[in-house]
Amino acid sequence: MVELLDARNDFIFKKIFGSENNKDVLLAFLNSTFMESGEPPLTEIILMNPYTDKDAPAEKQSILDIKAKTAEGKRINIEMQLFNPYNMEKRTLFYWSEMYYHQIQKGDDYSQLKKCVTINILNYSCLPNDRHHNVFRLREDHTGISLNNDLEIHVMELTKLEEQTIPLTGGLINWLLFLKGVEQPNWEVLTMNEPMLKKAMDTLEFLSQDAATRMEYDARMKYLRDEASRMNGAKAEGRAEGRAEGRAEGRAEGIAEGIAEGIAKGEQKRAEAIVLELLALGVETSVILKASGLTEQHILRLKSQMGKH
Repeated sequence: MVELLDARNDFIFKKIFGSENNKDVLLAFLNSTFMESGEPPLTEIILMNPYTDKDAPAEKQSILDIKAKTAEGKRINIEMQLFNPYNMEKRTLFYWSEMYYHQIQKGDDYSQLKKCVTINILNYSCLPNDRHHNVFRLREDHTGISLNNDLEIHVMELTKLEEQTIPLTGGLINWLLFLKGVEQPNWEVLTMNEPMLKKAMDTLEFLSQDAATRMEYDARMKYLRDEASRMNGAKAEGRAEGRAEGRAEGRAEGIAEGIAEGIAKGEQKRAEAIVLELLALGVETSVILKASGLTEQHILRLKSQMGKH
């Protein structure tokens, strides 16, 4: 029997869920997700960046997320994270704001803005609770009333499924157990609960038998591991520098510098490009600071560079 590839690899994940041939698989996964958050099921989904050969991991800095929209225009972004990229909370808000911001052009009516949903599937834990699926929205602290319904962020933590037994009914848990890599003898029960999982499983088996896909998969895994190792090393180095200074201020600065060095170059360039767009539109630096995850000094440096051109 051929060893199955890991569906948590973003390259494989996008091949399974982000191709035109498997839109029905994506739709079933999304409906299981939205059912848990009390939303009506979708009847149609449009892929905005479907998988193509250009998504092959030859370009190491590729971000292999899945972008889609509903027939009504609601935007959805799905991202699989095998390793912890750190600053995930700020990173999530930044990518959400990018998706929301780019819906309209300068001068357009704000009423044209549609709801944007971010779904992060994480192979690590980052939230201080035991729930494997958390949903965040904009609500008032005391009364719980909603500001509006345009922001929705789902965080799914596969590591919190450690003690989870195979469920007896349908729902999101079946999809997450498949992604986590539940043993194949349990697949039959999962497909009985969620029939569309059979197509996802068949796709994974097919990909696992394809020599070219395995080579691309290995290349992507090597990059992801190297990147995770580099970022962990940078973070540890930052901590060491902070301890050496022996002051709380020095420690915080050392950690920040270490994490900053660990940010992937491709993501930083992407962040800088968006910041430049916002600066060109006259958005206040304080607003950009909250959304981008970049430091105030970094933003001011970009602003200064704009003035030289």
